[in-house]
This record gives sequence, structure tokens and C-alpha cells, in this order.
Amino acid sequence: MKICIFGAGAIGGYLGAKLAQTDAQVSMIARGPHLEAMQDNGLTLMDENGYVNVDVIASDTASFLGPQDYVFITLKAHSVPPVVDKIAPLIGPDTTVVSAVNGVPWWYFYGLDGPHKNTRLASVDPGDAQWNTFTPEKTLGCVVYPAAEVVQPGVIRHIEGNRFTLGEPSGEKSPRALALSKKLIEAGLKAPVRPKIRDEIWVKLWGNLSFNPISALTHATLEQLCTDPGTRAVARAMMVEAQQVAETLGVKFPITVDKRIDGGAAVGAHRTSMWQDLDAGRPMEIDALVGSVAELGDLVGVETPTVDTLLALIKLRAVTAGTA
Repeated sequence: MKICIFGAGAIGGYLGAKLAQTDAQVSMIARGPHLEAMQDNGLTLMDENGYVNVDVIASDTASFLGPQDYVFITLKAHSVPPVVDKIAPLIGPDTTVVSAVNGVPWWYFYGLDGPHKNTRLASVDPGDAQWNTFTPEKTLGCVVYPAAEVVQPGVIRHIEGNRFTLGEPSGEKSPRALALSKKLIEAGLKAPVRPKIRDEIWVKLWGNLSFNPISALTHATLEQLCTDPGTRAVARAMMVEAQQVAETLGVKFPITVDKRIDGGAAVGAHRTSMWQDLDAGRPMEIDALVGSVAELGDLVGVETPTVDTLLALIKLRAVTAGTA
């Protein structure tokens, strides 16, 4: 099985290091010092079991690798549309593209019955770049739960979590989804194949939608923003609006809003990815995590005033930080 990880940073590196310990032929697309370190010294994973170093095929050029059986895209959501042409050489007639990206996925309405079937989302796929290049029939959904970090070039530290939930847009347990799940499990990961992947996408998005912009604007940790009465109320209002949008689209939430917020508080003094990106001078995942929900609200006729307010604030923060 040939598997390429496009975007071999923290999560992609963790995934690649685990898969490289199986019989899969694993390749990584990266750049800069991280790429050079992997080419010279392999990829090192630090976790609760210690250290492991694995040999991987690392390159900055997809055409060097050719078509794959599976291509994991583990970039930040806004980074994908500009590089679809660079990913394209990895995609052959039988390739499955695994969209392991946060937020509402570009393929969300593919094959979904109802008035919005095959609707394209400009907030996450401007110009339909991914829809036209990857094509939705080749795509497999993935909700990513692990936390990891690049501690130095070529070295990944696993922090917590090992679940990569898979799901077909159609909901079927297809041979390609089951085969990939089996390989991920062989690598020591949890990889359930869910019939309702969109429901799971929304449960994760619930937190990302609210916690990320609030933390970036206030520099409050998850524990702080989820327990402070004022910011908890703002997060709750955003999540209630998102739930109304999602339920209009047929999504069912397995937990309550307050339980989801309590889960965020339990994570502790964690700095969200959007806050980390802001501090590092990197573009934030604003459209995929917040703008997409506002777009969906407009699409289904559900008002999202709190989401819209935070979207305006975090967009201006990106401008003033010079990362827009």
C-alpha cells in the first residue's frame, strides 16, 4: 500500500511515523529544514513509549513520487487550495484522497440528498479548486483527534490522542475505507469507519468554531475561556447557532452544548491552534472554522449573529497582525 502524507508537519509527521512502522510504503511531502532533516536522518517520533526513528521517502515534489493508493492531506485548510496543482501528480485513477483537514470540508454536500446536493463552499474551496482537481468521488472524510508538535526539524512529539475517524461521504463502509482503517489500526492508531462522518465533523467543529477565535482574541487558554462566565457565554451562543445550522442540514449531536464546553475546560491550560498561529505570524484557519459556518447559515436561512460578530473581529485581528 502506497501512502503519501502531503503536509508532513506535526499531525502529518505523527501519522507518517506510525504508518512507516508497518509494511506500507510511506512518503512525505514537506519543505525547509524539516524536509532536510527527514532526508538526512529519517523521522523521529517521541511518545509515551520513548523514541523511534523511521526511514521515510521525503520530498518537496509530488511528481517525484507519482500516483499513490492513498494521499493524506494534513495541511491547514486555507493552505490547500493554492497547492492543488502540486498535489495532483499523486492522484491516479485509483487513488483515494483523505481529507484530514479541520473545519467544514469542501466535499460536504457531495451526494447529500436534499436541496443543497453538490453545493460548493466558497469559504473553504474558492474557485472549486479542490472539487475539480481531487474530485469528490475520490475523497474519503477524516476527523483528526491527535495533538502533536514539531519540536525540532525531523522530530515529532506526540502529545495526546490517536484516533483518525474515517467516513465515506455516502456513509457506506467501502472496501477502500475498511482497508485504510485496517492499516491505521496495524500502525497502532484508532481508525473507526463511521456511517455519519458529518455528525462527527460538527462535534469537533463546535469547539474549533468558538474556542479558537475567542482564545486568539483574548489570549485565554481553553480552561480560562470555558470557565470565565463571559467568554463561556459567548462560546455557548456561537455553538447554539452552529447547532441550529447543522440540525437544519440533518446533523444529530450526541452531546449537549454545555458538555462540549466542559470537555474543553477539562483540556486545561491549552493554547488553541489559532492563537498559536497568530503568535507565530502565520495565517489563521478563519474561513474553514468560522466563515464556513456563517456561509452555511446564509445557505439554510439560519441567523448566526454571534458567529458573524466573532468572524468580523478575528478577520480584522488577522489584518492588524499582518497575516490576512
